[in-house]
This record gives sequence, structure tokens and C-alpha cells, in this order.
Amino acid sequence: MNIGTAFVVWYNGGVKKIYLRGIILIIIIAMIFSMRFVWSDKKVEVPQDITYTNATSDLIVVELPFPGAVTGKEFSVIGKARGYWFFEASFPIEVLDKDGKSLAIGIAQAQPDPVTGEINWMTENFVPFKADIKVPTVYIGPATLVLKKDNPSGLPENDASISIPVNFE
Repeated sequence: MNIGTAFVVWYNGGVKKIYLRGIILIIIIAMIFSMRFVWSDKKVEVPQDITYTNATSDLIVVELPFPGAVTGKEFSVIGKARGYWFFEASFPIEVLDKDGKSLAIGIAQAQPDPVTGEINWMTENFVPFKADIKVPTVYIGPATLVLKKDNPSGLPENDASISIPVNFE
């Protein structure tokens, strides 16, 4: 007889109730265990307010900031883009206020490969990038972060961008 069974026998003073209480206890434990998995599978829904213009998530992925993020006046933009999104290992980023006026301009720089330590932007593969952005201290409120494919040709058919809503506190 295990400790749980001995406790039930001692508490209730009978063997018939042991089986009933044991079954109920097993059911309760199973329910708690299964609820843990149900709750852990729920994911926080992040608003998908990302706007792609002549681009897709297969060309560029922004890891930070998240859409709708509240950020300070100085922040980093981190992600990865296909090599042809860059020119000379960089591409422009612009922050627009709620009226579409430019608040800040930055440059995303290709980052070294974590394995080789080399910066190889001349590839069709994803290349990590990072940009440090600083907006004016007086601006508070919604804004749009626009990452633009570098287009040295200037031809409109080669333009592409991704826009992400953010908020400044």
C-alpha cells in the first residue's frame, strides 16, 4: 500500500472509498496535466500590421521591433534579409510620423555570419542586419518604420519596402 492509499484509508476508514477516491484523484491529476499543455499551446497574437510593398516575408524578416511595439527614442532594428536587399552591405531605414513626415533616417548594416565571422551580403541567402535608430526626443506617439530595399538603379520597378507600425513613448 502506498502513502496516498494509506492516507485515504486512514482518513475515510474504509477500503471501498479508496478506489473511488483514487480514480477521482487520477482524473484530477490528468486534467491538470492536460490543461498545462492546452495553456502552453496558446500563443500571444501579435498584430500582423506589417505592410509589404513588392516584398514578402521570404525576402526580409524583422525580428525587432515587433509590430505595434512601444519603444524609446533610441532603439535597434534587427532582422535578416536576402543578400539582394542590400547594396554595399547596407540598406536605408526611415521612421515616419503619424502624418507621413520623416522623423529619422538610418542605415541597416549587414552583420557578420555567426559561424565564419565574415560579412557576405552578395548572396541569395538571408543575411543578418542591424540598424541603430534615434528619433527626436520631442516626438511621442505612433510612427511607421520603413525598411527599403537598396535600389542603386533608381528604377521604380526595383523598389521594395516593408512598413511596421511602432509607438514612441
